[in-house]
Amino acid sequence: MAVRFLRPLSACLLALGLAACSSLAPRDPLRIDLAGLEPLPSQDLEARFAVKLRVQNPNDSAIDYNGVSLELDVNGRPLASGVSDQQGEIPRFGERVLSVPVTVSAFSAVRQAWGLAEQPPRRNLPYSLRGKLAGGLLGTVRFSESGTLQWPDATPVP
Repeated sequence: MAVRFLRPLSACLLALGLAACSSLAPRDPLRIDLAGLEPLPSQDLEARFAVKLRVQNPNDSAIDYNGVSLELDVNGRPLASGVSDQQGEIPRFGERVLSVPVTVSAFSAVRQAWGLAEQPPRRNLPYSLRGKLAGGLLGTVRFSESGTLQWPDATPVP
């Protein structure tokens, strides 16, 4: 009698195991672009900004998130970090613009200014952005992006 139930039970467990493994299939990395910075009200010796991120999902399944964490380095030095408990979904083959408030401490600003003073003036400063979209158990998606911040030319136009 027990053998009669053992085969269907084994088949169900095998099917569930294969379905669970297929949900862990590797995903293509998210595409992240720095879409903008907006000033926010600050306190004392810190500056605050809303970092706008354009997040593109090149995968066949939506990505649900319930928190965002972000770190921004400029010119190889830490500049700002921030977190947000916002939640939502980035649809399959879709995109969203996320706004994450970040804080620049006075120490980070001084460190950046000191680093810029040690180098010849440049219009392009390298940046790197690291973060994660929290999605619960095994659902967290990490991302990174790098590029250059282009400052306008300071030479007067005739």
